[in-house]
Amino acid sequence: MTISLHPVSAENWRALISLKVREDQTHFVASNLYSIAEAQFGFEDEGHWEMFPFGAYAGEEPVGFLMYCLNFTHSRFQAFIARLMVDEKFQGKGYGRDIMSQALDRFRADERIRNVGISYEPENESARKLYASLGFEEPGEMYDGETLAVLNLR
Repeated sequence: MTISLHPVSAENWRALISLKVREDQTHFVASNLYSIAEAQFGFEDEGHWEMFPFGAYAGEEPVGFLMYCLNFTHSRFQAFIARLMVDEKFQGKGYGRDIMSQALDRFRADERIRNVGISYEPENESARKLYASLGFEEPGEMYDGETLAVLNLR
């Protein structure tokens, strides 16, 4: 089933905060509630990053969460994937890849985005394999305590 992305709204935020990863994955990703709150403020790193949180849906059912950030003046990457999670009941169905592919399609359509960054816990092998299969490369450095990977679009 195809995944669709819908911005977090007053109508869907409660359903999105009920999504959870497996217990053994909780240290890999912040909760959706935390991410939605964080999106209200953005963050500063070579200027202000705007955050865009989305619910990922299979039909009408929420199955995951994505949040990306944009800063078109950043010297290294102009887009950054801040969060990606798939609910424990829906993992292993290719939804994470579909969510990422949709985000990357959005970035490819915007000429201002030359590079996309993402970071993940060093021991998260599933994330490393997924992002590498999408073309992300690790430059061998950490970003905010996590492994950094970068996708060059242009």
